[in-house]
Amino acid sequence: MKFEEILYNDQVLDALDAMHFSECTPIQEKAIPIVEEGRDLIGIAQTGTGKTAAYLLPIIDRIADGGYPDDAINCVVMVPTRELVQQIDQQMQGFSYFIPVSSAAVYGGTAGDVFEQQKRAMTNGADVVIATPGRLLACIRMGAVDLSRVSFFVLDEADRMLDMGFLDDIMQIVSALPKERQTLLFSATMPPKIQRLAQQILIDPAEVKIAISKPPKGVDQSVFMVSETQKTPLLLSLFKATPPDRVIIFSGSKQKVKELTRALRRSNISVAEMHSDLAQDERERVMLDFKAGRTKVLVATDIVARGIDISDISLVVNYDVPYEAEDYVHRVGRTSRAASTGRAITFVNEKERRRFADIERLIETKVPRGEMPAELKDDSKERSSRRRRDNRRRGNKPKNDNTAPKKDNTAPETDNTAPKAPKNDTDKMKPVKGKKKTQKPDKAKTPMPQEANGEAAMTDKPKRKRHHRHKPDRKPKENKTGDHPDTNPDIS
Repeated sequence: MKFEEILYNDQVLDALDAMHFSECTPIQEKAIPIVEEGRDLIGIAQTGTGKTAAYLLPIIDRIADGGYPDDAINCVVMVPTRELVQQIDQQMQGFSYFIPVSSAAVYGGTAGDVFEQQKRAMTNGADVVIATPGRLLACIRMGAVDLSRVSFFVLDEADRMLDMGFLDDIMQIVSALPKERQTLLFSATMPPKIQRLAQQILIDPAEVKIAISKPPKGVDQSVFMVSETQKTPLLLSLFKATPPDRVIIFSGSKQKVKELTRALRRSNISVAEMHSDLAQDERERVMLDFKAGRTKVLVATDIVARGIDISDISLVVNYDVPYEAEDYVHRVGRTSRAASTGRAITFVNEKERRRFADIERLIETKVPRGEMPAELKDDSKERSSRRRRDNRRRGNKPKNDNTAPKKDNTAPETDNTAPKAPKNDTDKMKPVKGKKKTQKPDKAKTPMPQEANGEAAMTDKPKRKRHHRHKPDRKPKENKTGDHPDTNPDIS
């Protein structure tokens, strides 16, 4: 379906034509007419299907037709991350290029002058405010924003916001909105917590569901079963076979992102890292360089797994298997966006196999297994054989493998009875090779002094005779005053 069949404002259509958009995606085709009717909506679709345009275009279309205040905020769009705020604001500026509909991006991590600009834009009544929950709630508490005349409230990536713990912030923001409004909820998944949230803030919503929890059809998926130490060599081998261009590598932690970035730089690969430790200006510069093609590979945490619209991603690598099965869908959705094609490769070590099995159950697909490069196969076999040899060698050795001979300090076997007498009157020392050591006689066989009958008593351990010390009676010391030492002097 074409946009001109479901949108009515000519200036909005001119902006789409200038951006070379003509055909609707499935989510846009089904959602835009519902938003135009004024109904609440639950939109469930995988990432990369055009959810942002599915709600922005009809809202801009309706605001442009008039009937909404010029000095008030008419729409609030809430998203989980700063990067997504900036991206939606950029799309908003493109869609409204020929229309006098204003917007403001509100997010944290900025300098004081930027925050003042954000507050000023909201005070002057920007038509559309795109914000993260935490910063918008802070502005409400400071009295810098008035949401009493909002007509449209949009929650984008709602499941991600709930995962990040924004539920309380969302409900506080909802309490500042008027009850008569149109609410739109968009999410890539529909867990029970999203259903409960929808029941609280939506009224008789329509539902649009497009391929829930499944990667785009254009993604060529594969998986490599490897050890943890093989992941980086395998990645370098793949990049050697096909030089990387427009590649995103997802890792499970900031520390791994940093380590992998250093390893790729040592191999002269154009790479940048993206994680929450970076300052806002650094994150913006990294994303700008990657979008412009100045950086070929981006190593990132899940901070860029949701909603970041980067075109022409050729390859997504899951260096670590995500802990949540739904996050696999979001990561893989970075490629094959807007009906394009792409590849997704996942490295799975021994500990991650159960998590990847959960992913395959979720997407209802058995992901094809990739074949390890020949040099890594040989290396793996060599390590396995070396490990077996080490185990055999370790098994043949005694527990304490010392070159020097041991002292024979083993006591004679005693069944809780008197020890056996030695075979000979004197033990002969056996010669030993190497360093000669004087063998001390066994203390257990040391004869006791002769008793009255002249025989030597043999015991396991000579008994010590206890001597009870009797302390002589001591008189208590007298102090100089002549009083008993325990007696406190009178205090008068």
